[in-house]
Amino acid sequence: MSDLKTLLTGGLNRRTVLKGAAAGAVLAAAPAYVRNARSSSGSLTVYSWGDYKLESVIADFEKATGIKTTLATYGANDELENKLRASGGKGFDVVFPSIDTRTNYDNGNLLLALDEKKIKVDAIDAGLWRGSITSGGVSKGKRYLIPHIWGTEAIALDSTKFPAKYGELSYAHMWNGDLTKKVAMRQKSVLIGLAIYLDAIGEVKSNRSLDIYKSEAEMRRVMDGCLKFAAAHKKNVGAFWNDGTQARTAFTDAGCTIGQVWDSTGLELYKLDKKWKFLMPKEGGIGWIDTVGIPSGSQNVEQAYAFINHLLDPKVGGYIANVTGYNSAVKGAEAHISEVAREFQKAAYSGDSTEKLVFWPPQPPYFSKVRQEYVEKLTNA
Repeated sequence: MSDLKTLLTGGLNRRTVLKGAAAGAVLAAAPAYVRNARSSSGSLTVYSWGDYKLESVIADFEKATGIKTTLATYGANDELENKLRASGGKGFDVVFPSIDTRTNYDNGNLLLALDEKKIKVDAIDAGLWRGSITSGGVSKGKRYLIPHIWGTEAIALDSTKFPAKYGELSYAHMWNGDLTKKVAMRQKSVLIGLAIYLDAIGEVKSNRSLDIYKSEAEMRRVMDGCLKFAAAHKKNVGAFWNDGTQARTAFTDAGCTIGQVWDSTGLELYKLDKKWKFLMPKEGGIGWIDTVGIPSGSQNVEQAYAFINHLLDPKVGGYIANVTGYNSAVKGAEAHISEVAREFQKAAYSGDSTEKLVFWPPQPPYFSKVRQEYVEKLTNA
């Protein structure tokens, strides 16, 4: 965990982002190293998280390089992993795994070892680059993933009904009181939030959830305690979500007033109505890092490198931060975030909230299987 902390100490954190000047979201012309890829032409297939909204980024890339690019999207890491495993790493040229899942791709050699000389490494925040070495980006001396964005999962809420101030809001607000069918949550991560909360109140000790990464036995011990608590409060669940669209509609269509969601959902809700707030619970939010990689079966490797370098332009990084609410790993991207994104971030992060983030560590071999088992138990509780 100490290595993961360096991901926030290399110059790019929420406070750094807040210092950026507002700028338009329209992308400018690509830099020279991207334009030089025009000679390669050809085609490219990008498989991206749906909430990245890369359509404008791709249109700009195509114009700059002549590389015809097809976009497909997914809503969960499992979708990406299963798709690559089924195809033996073929069918896509650029993918965006969360860094803690890289070990899942080792079985079957589904990711290509990257040639760092072909990547604009100097454009990447130094702290994120260093931290990614030990948090999943590198294996046996070979780099497979580079940092792309990082973000959080915390609590979105209707501020007319709940406290909207850091230090007062707690995970407990999702479980206490008369909240029948008013709470939105993702099964895969709500149990982690509960582990952080139950550890804080001394009910299920877990070292802020990190004990689940020690062994399968420890994971089951902690998950059993979290599942017992969640099952006893199951009436509060108004909607389970598994992607950004489902998370947003839990609030806009299903009547939820509070829930554990990604910061991208928080920004979307905030844009709709400023009564919606996204805040860190006082026990600590959950941090994650998404990366860029090339599948081992890619048929367009040079074009993939060109697209990766396009993503490393500060204006592109700023644009993605604007539309998602996440943080870019690109140096200088903070100078290109919009007024509304900066306003959202200032409201969402204050005090020591970034220092208290719990980042997802690399997944041990047993993790995915055991987590899915408890997801099903929670769903059917």
